[in-house]
Amino acid sequence: MAVIQNFDDFVKVHGVLLAASGIPECLYLDLFQKLLSETFDGGDYFQIEPCEEGRQRRLLLTSNFMAKESNVFLIDHAWTFRLPDARKQLEEVPGLAERMASLMCIDSNLKEDLEENSHNLNKNGTKLSVLEIVETEISKAKEKGEDSVQWLELEELDIDDVMLLSLDLPSKFQNLIALSLCGNNIKNVETVLCEISKFKNLRAMWLKDNPIEIKCDHHLIDSISQALPKLEIFNSRFMSNYGEWALGFCGGIYEKDNPVCAPQTVHPLQSVTSLDLSNRHIHNLINKAFSPIEIPYLSYLNIRGNPLEENSVNDLLVVLKRFPSLNSLEVDIPGPLGDSAVEILRFLPNLFSLNGVKASKVFETEKHVVDSMLQPRFPEVTPWDSLADCVLNAMWLYMMTYRLADEEKIDETSVWYVMDELGSALRHSDMPNFRISPFLYMREGNLSSALSFSILWPIEDVQKGDECTRDFLSGVGEDKQRSSRLTAWFHTPESYFVKAYEKHLQKLQAKHCTQSSSGLLEVSSLHDDDGNVLHVYTDIPQIQDFLSRPEFALTNDPKEADIIWTSLQLDEDTKKAVGITDDQYINQFPYEACLVMKHHLAQTIQEAYGSPEWVQPTYDLEKHLTELIGNYIVRERDGVDNLWILKPWNMARTIDTTISSNLSAIIRLMETGPKICQKYIEHPALFKGKKFDLRYVVLVRSMNPLEIFLSHVFWTRLANNAYSLDKNSLFEYETHFTVMNYRGKLNHMNTTEFVREFELEHQVKWLDIHQRIKNMIRSVFEAAAAVHPEMHNLKSRAMYGLDVMLDSSFHPKLLEVTYCPDCTRACTYDSESLFGGGELRARDFFNDVFGCLFLNETTRVTPL
Repeated sequence: MAVIQNFDDFVKVHGVLLAASGIPECLYLDLFQKLLSETFDGGDYFQIEPCEEGRQRRLLLTSNFMAKESNVFLIDHAWTFRLPDARKQLEEVPGLAERMASLMCIDSNLKEDLEENSHNLNKNGTKLSVLEIVETEISKAKEKGEDSVQWLELEELDIDDVMLLSLDLPSKFQNLIALSLCGNNIKNVETVLCEISKFKNLRAMWLKDNPIEIKCDHHLIDSISQALPKLEIFNSRFMSNYGEWALGFCGGIYEKDNPVCAPQTVHPLQSVTSLDLSNRHIHNLINKAFSPIEIPYLSYLNIRGNPLEENSVNDLLVVLKRFPSLNSLEVDIPGPLGDSAVEILRFLPNLFSLNGVKASKVFETEKHVVDSMLQPRFPEVTPWDSLADCVLNAMWLYMMTYRLADEEKIDETSVWYVMDELGSALRHSDMPNFRISPFLYMREGNLSSALSFSILWPIEDVQKGDECTRDFLSGVGEDKQRSSRLTAWFHTPESYFVKAYEKHLQKLQAKHCTQSSSGLLEVSSLHDDDGNVLHVYTDIPQIQDFLSRPEFALTNDPKEADIIWTSLQLDEDTKKAVGITDDQYINQFPYEACLVMKHHLAQTIQEAYGSPEWVQPTYDLEKHLTELIGNYIVRERDGVDNLWILKPWNMARTIDTTISSNLSAIIRLMETGPKICQKYIEHPALFKGKKFDLRYVVLVRSMNPLEIFLSHVFWTRLANNAYSLDKNSLFEYETHFTVMNYRGKLNHMNTTEFVREFELEHQVKWLDIHQRIKNMIRSVFEAAAAVHPEMHNLKSRAMYGLDVMLDSSFHPKLLEVTYCPDCTRACTYDSESLFGGGELRARDFFNDVFGCLFLNETTRVTPL
């Protein structure tokens, strides 16, 4: 088809896309004309300006007035990519990383960080050494007539444990008040405790971005508190004994040039009018230093992001009411002051604004205001990250997505894109005045000629100077977890999520499997004494090619078959259509989705056992996003690893599977389809430095009584690259995934060879590991039998694949269960690697499978 030239052809070709986009019909003609002429005229109507101190941009209307549905605008896509390719494009496409950094307001943040660290450079711009900085600080103190240095910053200087000891800082800086060692290479907890315990007056210490930080759990915090009883701030958190110094630091009184108050000062916080205590891990705000006597002129207070669980709502409100000058407050809602913005204002009538919104407006439209009072997230930028790393971290606040699939639906990887500067300046509102939608313009009438744009149009009347906004979650209501999903862009109340997670955890801990198979039924052989063959109908090529035992004969007519071994899901309608009767045996069990679909598998195990050690913490994001966010927050507070893997419910070959520690990314990835989110096994057992998993084949004769068998061979699948937790590697498919049938070089081993070499490398006995794996597999099917007794069917037999990974302690972790047809096909992708040179061929394997399931033989299988 030639290039579309007339409006009728445009509507004919794009009718479905137009309807799906929600664009009003009255704008179709304008849209066509702008697409045809490639008119980008947004600059004539809008203006982009910085906001939030340069950390965001917003879009303002510059024309006098724009009526609802009166105009339509093309928004170009500045960057379109598939997620696995993102890093490579940023590193290789000239100017792309720089443009994205500017668009996402990263470049200004980096500039600020570089300016903050410029004090570590000499006149020639060369980085000073540690000793040069120490000597410089001592010289500066002497020039000022001070006895000693009280504030010392030794950041990003590659200080390790040995160097920290050799510096002997306590003897050089005996009166130190604040010490920052951020961005170094300090690993040993004992080394740090030994050195810092010598500082008798230390009030604040920062150790962020050191290897030791991953160990910053409650035990370390307690140890630091004991070593430094006067310490009030550690990293971003307030210690339990915080007081006047910590409040003064947050109030802008204490800083490098003024680390302590003047002697004889009675009320050092008297000049504080603004106090930002957000995200300080404060559990108890009621404190001797936090009082109207000490801070009488406090007018602005921010206490967002603090648990404050040690204070009741009423106690906190009473304390805040005593501050006579307090007129502006920021707090999580719902949160420590209750669930209602109106009720807070009624108790604190002197407040002029709550969360940046005028009190009068809160009373007028409480719901909208509460929804819009969330504090935006900003990209976390550090000067030692590459520009590509900064963009990869920030892009989740700006990206949008759509999915394309070919006719065979092999390529279902989602396409992500970032709109141009104008489109990216549209901020969120729960009551937006514009709407935006992706659109594929097929100028030659086919997908291969498609160009992607976003279409913008007003859905409300807009006045000159108004901010132009869109709903980031258009069409997503609370039935789809809207409030929780907003956490991708905003700091939502942490206490709400933590409570939901703790409740979920308590429920799991209370679970245990109370049912078991009754053992009342007997499973008999199908092959009778007369020697009649069993007729098998199958549409699976592997069975057609390899089933050769004389007890079985293939037939092309399913109605004549004794056994139906098919790739189809045999529901009642399908059985009726094909002519399958209840007297025929089939290769699937009723409700086997409770095993073979990832979200149902997780639910089955949780209902039976709660959270057994052989399954990583798992959340169905369609139902339990709130609990996942709570778990993420708790892990972040405890300073433990927070890497997660997201898997589609029912896709194979790792399609749309992603690894991330970015909470915004985890939430946004819901947009590409239903997923589970599972705690990533960060420290797996390795084979010659590479990640691997094991495919076990389980044969199920009966669910009641439970009669299952394990094949003597398993399939070892190896990653192609050496394992690494470097953040650059998280986009490398061949480092973190082992299924190479569709991407990358196959890297499999047969059972005997793998066991021999694994035992030699790790000095372990495989029989011990194998027994743990067998126990786990048995538990999986016991859970299904107990939770879903409807699975039992006398005419069902099946083969399932169980994918297992070992952690660094050689304990098994269940990854997933694959249903019979998938397992059948997978077992012959590379039969030489799987079954070994002469040990067991695919033909022998499938003959043994049918012998076990239908003749009650136990050759080369182990009953579980």
